[in-house]
Amino acid sequence: MDQITGKANTRLLVGILIGLAVMVAVMAVVRLDVIGRKGNGLGKGFKYDIEELTRVDPALIVYEESADAIETGLAATHGIAVDSKGFIYVAADRAVRIFSDRGVILGEIELAEPAGCLTVSTDGNLFVGFKDHVEIYDAQGQRQASWDSLGTNALLTSIAAQGDDVFVADAGNRVVIRYDVSGNVLGHIGKKDSFRNVPGFVIPSPYFDLVVSRDGLLRVVNPGRRRVEAYTFEGDIEFWWGVSSVDIEGFCGCCNPVNIAVLPDGGYVTCEKGLVRVKVYDSEGQFAGVVAGPSQLVREGECRVCDLPEECQAGGFDVAVDAAGRVFVLDTIRNNVRIFTKIEGR
Repeated sequence: MDQITGKANTRLLVGILIGLAVMVAVMAVVRLDVIGRKGNGLGKGFKYDIEELTRVDPALIVYEESADAIETGLAATHGIAVDSKGFIYVAADRAVRIFSDRGVILGEIELAEPAGCLTVSTDGNLFVGFKDHVEIYDAQGQRQASWDSLGTNALLTSIAAQGDDVFVADAGNRVVIRYDVSGNVLGHIGKKDSFRNVPGFVIPSPYFDLVVSRDGLLRVVNPGRRRVEAYTFEGDIEFWWGVSSVDIEGFCGCCNPVNIAVLPDGGYVTCEKGLVRVKVYDSEGQFAGVVAGPSQLVREGECRVCDLPEECQAGGFDVAVDAAGRVFVLDTIRNNVRIFTKIEGR
């Protein structure tokens, strides 16, 4: 009887081990990254058909492009800003080049390392974001200050200046740092905090933009959540807008929009990567039209249709707006600045 019981227990144990092994194997297959960093289990031969998504109803296009783009003559462009005089600043690998709106080069500031983002304050000072720190240059291009490093994990992707406050988006640490104009840290915005109902930023790729809106609130793109969030300078979240959708009104892919700018009327311009689109929303975040769609922005062969278009890094264009409401799109594929003007009556 004991021998029979022992054999039964052995068979039961073997059965359990086999079952566990099968479960582990199934989980491994399900979680296997077969065609990308994350994978989706569809196999290497599967491709998304986004042909239909690239088409934009002409009635929705409310801007037209100027005939001539501004050729920057720079390689590896990253960021664009427009000052109160309408001068255009483009950050590239190791320089910031300044242009008139007609494309005339007005000056250049040589940099010791690549710049990722920049902004111009109302007093004419240029704030440049490098990987881990900020530097300030005067109107003559002379460096006035270099702030402390934010550490090896830092990746600065956006700067906004408003009065005595400077806000810096750090994609590496997934947080917005609030400084005073002397470089002293005043606080951090966006860290996950259930007590304050702050969800935390989800940043799957190195795009993380912000801007101070005309209502006095900070607008921060939370790309992994496909939305734009509004914060007070003290870090309280007030509201958000944006939906995750492949439809023209929404934001699709892993992480969009990638960049944002404020229009003179309080509306917004957004840029998306992967399915490259530049769109406008009103001050409440309601879709208001298209500046340019994929067929206008990307020529065939410039940005391939990836197996996983939502993870495509090409087409991460930056955007700025001047006082007249013109939209300046930094085309990081061709390294030029494309100018769009509102179509009268739309």
